[in-house]
Amino acid sequence: MFKGFNVALRRLAVAAFALAAVGAGAPALAKDFTITVWSGGTSDPEHYRVDNIKLAAEQLQREAQAEGKDLKIKVDARVFNDWDSFKQAFTLAAQSKTGPNIVVSGHEDIAAWSQAGLLRPVEELVDLDSWPLNAIFPNLTNSAKFNNVTYGLPQDAEARPLFAWIPHLKAIGWSDADIASLPDRIGKGQYTLYDMLADAKKMQDKGVVAPGYGFYPRNVNGPDFWQFYVAFGGQMFDPKSAKLVFDQAAMTKFYKFFADAVAMGVTKKNHIGLPTDQWYAEVASGKAGFWHGGTWHYARYTGKENLKDFFGTVQFALIPAGEKGGKPTTLTHPLVYLITKQGSDDDANIAAQLVTIASEPRLNVLHAVSSAHLAISEAETRIPLYADNRWASEATKRLLPSAVSMPNDAKLGTYWDIMWNGLLAAWTSDKSPEAAARDAAAEAKSRLGDAIVVR
Repeated sequence: MFKGFNVALRRLAVAAFALAAVGAGAPALAKDFTITVWSGGTSDPEHYRVDNIKLAAEQLQREAQAEGKDLKIKVDARVFNDWDSFKQAFTLAAQSKTGPNIVVSGHEDIAAWSQAGLLRPVEELVDLDSWPLNAIFPNLTNSAKFNNVTYGLPQDAEARPLFAWIPHLKAIGWSDADIASLPDRIGKGQYTLYDMLADAKKMQDKGVVAPGYGFYPRNVNGPDFWQFYVAFGGQMFDPKSAKLVFDQAAMTKFYKFFADAVAMGVTKKNHIGLPTDQWYAEVASGKAGFWHGGTWHYARYTGKENLKDFFGTVQFALIPAGEKGGKPTTLTHPLVYLITKQGSDDDANIAAQLVTIASEPRLNVLHAVSSAHLAISEAETRIPLYADNRWASEATKRLLPSAVSMPNDAKLGTYWDIMWNGLLAAWTSDKSPEAAARDAAAEAKSRLGDAIVVR
């Protein structure tokens, strides 16, 4: 009862602020705001992550003008192409109270940053039950929660599929019908990760691709690798106990899959660390048979890499199950708008209004289509710009219903490091998959204690 009453009060406060921020009554008092937004992992096609905040500021100013009020909002935007420099810069700026009012980052940062006192819960600043926020897909909204508190608003959605080069499939005897049915067969658990490795080997044996190019995984550490743990039945988080989960059997199978790929010669032992530009150029030009990446890669393949006929040369699907009858998967890694504790309460309220407007379908669709990301709401998928875009429509239907996301847990980073180091040990044959998983499980228990369930 009291929680509902408090929520109602917050909503009244949010509604009232639109008047108070620019001065009620006449004559209107001028209000000037400078709102700073920083966005991590943002390349050129993803400029709407910050540009939509600028468009939202223009809209909010026009709305104030229509009510006879004088509101001026200046948006200072800064984008970071990589994640490491972004997170370091944000942490240092937040500590010195020179950080941004709005930060665009991966949802997994919410746990650590909220516990460090850097964030304002967005649910205290906006009405999540009103349009456009109530139209956002619930699984995306849930990814922006920590300890049942909503800290952010989903800025985008994506998925990370398996890709296959169609001419190479035909070269090993696949018919057009076989190629067209691949997503469905993967969806039913009929075509597994090991079936993929076998076909990758056939491509190499026929000389269609060079040794080590049959299966060409992501070239650096990233969320993508959790998909393979999940594909073998692994669980990252138990919502009932609110603890991380280390499934040693699934982790062993996950490690063994990549060790087997190297042993078969379809993946290079020294693949990790390959220059990213080289990796993109090779997968987009047919040098690899199978690979995995993100839905946003479509923009790079068809843009910078000049792939002219994507749908005629590339098939895509969920990450196959590890074993027959298993469950295929894909990972979605939503970026979220977060309101920081930088600035005054008035600054925070203006920032909250901006991210709300930026979440409207007609604004968010600009980001989705220009950067090959996916919609955050059903309404967005019906906008012609999105609905008429073949990649957006097919990727949404084929991938999003099966998408999982990483848990918002402050200790996920430690678990991630342990998982990754174990994978590298198995990949490079420094340890057997069994030993790598066993040692990783022991390290997880030692470093994380009761925060993780090892089974």
